[in-house]
Amino acid sequence: MSYIDDLGDELAQRCIAAIAETGNEDLVNDISKLLGATSQSLQESFMTAFRVRRANARANALLDGKLAAFRGEG
Repeated sequence: MSYIDDLGDELAQRCIAAIAETGNEDLVNDISKLLGATSQSLQESFMTAFRVRRANARANALLDGKLAAFRGEG
């Protein structure tokens, strides 16, 4: 990963954790707007990392649910 990708990913992880703690989904838009005004490269990296991490979490949750149902666990 490049330095910008590392920064974007770290910021995305912190944002996801903050959203989980506060329930404030607007945080991602606020951060994206700030980055867009100061560094488009970092904004793109942040948004990519955010989307990929959220998609991965949702896909894993779906898979866990399907496996639990198959096993009769839930």
